[in-house]
Amino acid sequence: MRWLVLLSGLAALGLACAFLWWPGGDGPGRSCVLPDADIGGFVQVPGGGFVKGADAIYPEEGGPIKLHVSPFLLSVTEVTNDQFAAFVAATGYVTEAERNGGSAGFVETDTPSDLLSWWKLDKGATWRTPAGAGSDIAGLGRHPVVHVSLTDARAYAAWGGGRLPNEIEWEYAASLGLFDPDDPESGLRGPNGEIRANTWNGVFPVLNTPEDGFAGTAPVGCYRANLIGAHDMIGNVWEWTETPFGDGSPQFTIKGGSYLCGSNYCRRYRTAARESLEPDFSTAHTGFRIVKDPG
Repeated sequence: MRWLVLLSGLAALGLACAFLWWPGGDGPGRSCVLPDADIGGFVQVPGGGFVKGADAIYPEEGGPIKLHVSPFLLSVTEVTNDQFAAFVAATGYVTEAERNGGSAGFVETDTPSDLLSWWKLDKGATWRTPAGAGSDIAGLGRHPVVHVSLTDARAYAAWGGGRLPNEIEWEYAASLGLFDPDDPESGLRGPNGEIRANTWNGVFPVLNTPEDGFAGTAPVGCYRANLIGAHDMIGNVWEWTETPFGDGSPQFTIKGGSYLCGSNYCRRYRTAARESLEPDFSTAHTGFRIVKDPG
């Protein structure tokens, strides 16, 4: 019953934006701009002030508020399958999806108008088998790890000598990285049509054109870095933060949107956008990145 409630919540909150998902489904192709050697690096985020919740659209994004943020280091990319595999090899860690019987995945449905039918608890879906039993991550080493819970992300971050960002830190870094501070969607496309993120293209939910190079997750660093040097803070996969979604809420905030967010349905590819997940829950389009405090 709990899984049914959670899956229903995914659909109702706009996290589900498709009725078919395949990990790393590629379109015409795109050459990734970030060299492999730079994956695992960090960029310096200077301290300063910003307006959280600027250009809010949905009620949960709240009103604008001025805040000051201390400096920190931010990982250049989302944590990849290769990075998570190294963590597991070193520690023997077993994720919650592996221990508890699967994760939320997308399915092909004959009833796309039924939001709940887009999702199912896939008992075979884990970070090792992102499309369910029989799948694997061969050839997906550079893709962001998915089917990881908040607990899993915290464990990796501690092993990597860092921590997860809080929501304010995440939104501050993403805001600093915007190509045009006056355009909240400038992380998505450039004025000349340049595609800057992996999101839903086409008419949701009938057609997802691989216009941006990928129909599923994209390898990290395939789109140009934002203005602070970080990649994929917009789109690709949602990212865990350490911030509860609301006062007393058992859920935690995720940021950045995913490859399932589109302009005609789920406009959560903006820095102010926020969504929520249970800390022990995982999905096919939620990952994370880590931060470190200055030494």
